[in-house]
Parts: sequence; C-alpha cells; structure tokens
Amino acid sequence: MATLKPILSVSGLRIERGGTVILRNIDWRVARGQHWVILGANGSGKTSLLSALTGYLMPTAGEISVLGETYGESDWRELRKQVGLVSSSVRQMMADDEPALESVASGKYAMIDFWGRLSRTDRAEALRLLRQVECEYLAERAWGVLSQGERQRVLIGRALMAKPRVLILDEPCAGLDPAAREHFLQFLQRLGAQPQAPTLILVTHHVEEMVPVFSHVLILKNGAVLATGRKAEVLTAKNLSAAFHAKLKLSQRNGRYALRLVKTAAPRRHLL
Repeated sequence: MATLKPILSVSGLRIERGGTVILRNIDWRVARGQHWVILGANGSGKTSLLSALTGYLMPTAGEISVLGETYGESDWRELRKQVGLVSSSVRQMMADDEPALESVASGKYAMIDFWGRLSRTDRAEALRLLRQVECEYLAERAWGVLSQGERQRVLIGRALMAKPRVLILDEPCAGLDPAAREHFLQFLQRLGAQPQAPTLILVTHHVEEMVPVFSHVLILKNGAVLATGRKAEVLTAKNLSAAFHAKLKLSQRNGRYALRLVKTAAPRRHLL
C-alpha cells in the first residue's frame, strides 16, 4: 500500500540572518487528519517558522513541502495559497467600513479592503463560509464594529475562502477576555472536528488553549525542536519546564490542560 504524502513536511530547516542562527535543524511532518499546536517561549522561533511556512522567509538550508510540492522547485505563489494564515498583522490591516461578507470574499483574491463588485458565486461562497464559522448574522456588519472574537472568526472564514489545506492560527486568543476566549476555543473544537476541515496549526504560549481536537504538539526552544509528536507523549511538565525556563506543574481535566509555577523556597538571608 502506497504511503500518503504528508500535508506538510519540514526537513533540515535552517534560517540564518546577519550571522545569527534563528532556526536550526527543524524536522517536522504533519500528516492528514492531524491538528497541531506549536508551543514555545518568546524568542523560541515560532514567528520565524510561520514566516517560512507561508513563504515570506527563505530558508538558508533545508526544505519545506506542502502536499508533496517543495518551495523553490514549484511555484511558491501557488503553494502559499495552500497555507492559510490568521494573524494580528492581517487583522490590523482590515478596513473599518468593510462588511464582513466582503472581508471573507476578499480572501479569494488575497486583497485587503476589497474594491469592485462581488460575483454572485463569490457572495454565495462567502455566505457559506460565514455559516461555517458560525457568523452568518454578521454578513452586512462593518469590520469596525465587530468584537475581537467575531473578527477572528471572520478572518478564519476569509482564510478558508482560498480553500487552503493548512490553516495556521497565530495566537488567535490574544486580546480576548476570558469568556470570549472560551467561546472561541469551543468554536475551534467544532471547526477542527468537521470532516472537511483543513489541518489546523495553533501557535500559542498557553496550554490552556489546547482544546481536545488538537492531536499533536511541536515544542520549540532557542530555534530548535525540543519535542514533537502526539500530545499525550510530548505535553509533559518536564518538556514545558525546559521550554519556558521555569519549574512548572501540568494538570489535565476533561481533555483540557493547565500550568502552574512550582514555588521554590526563597534563599535564606544571613544577617551579619
């Protein structure tokens, strides 16, 4: 039986700029049916890895392939369309007066602040995606009056408009209050469980944001892979303590995780 090509494959990835090594020897394989979380402290290399995956940062060495097609050997502009990205950089560029329906439809053309007239087909597809991200009621509502959680869902719909096979969510809960964050995470759980959902890759600092639909974890430290594999095997207090440079205790309840700092005794002061 032939082995299926991975959705995403990273081999020997190295990125160096100005004599500084940003990423070193990154090996990572994402198979069909998996949903991943990328964890790491600030400066661990998460942002640089995302930039490489989306074709905005060229590797010094190694290779990246999507659906068996390799950056540099295939048209990278076409490969980039297979990887959707929801990030704060996109959110900040959206036009305040643009209706959500147009915001979603503009994803087909990779255009910010859509101009022109939408075709009937594009409107129908954008409305379908708004239903998929549970925001059909926002179709005519302007971007400027949407809540943070609504904006994140609309951006996911926008990314899905290009029919990507991989959807990267770069810290999507940043700026959400606790209730909005939980509503959004439950939405991600439902989205990832859909039969035709793209492969989800959640980038975060917080294990609390890992809903059960995420099956695998990649932990980065100082630009290298600290651990990678199935969530149950990789998500340990030992690995997380190493990644975040602190002694941490990991707990799990109903498929959700929490971290807390282990208190250590303060050094005794000696009076002279």
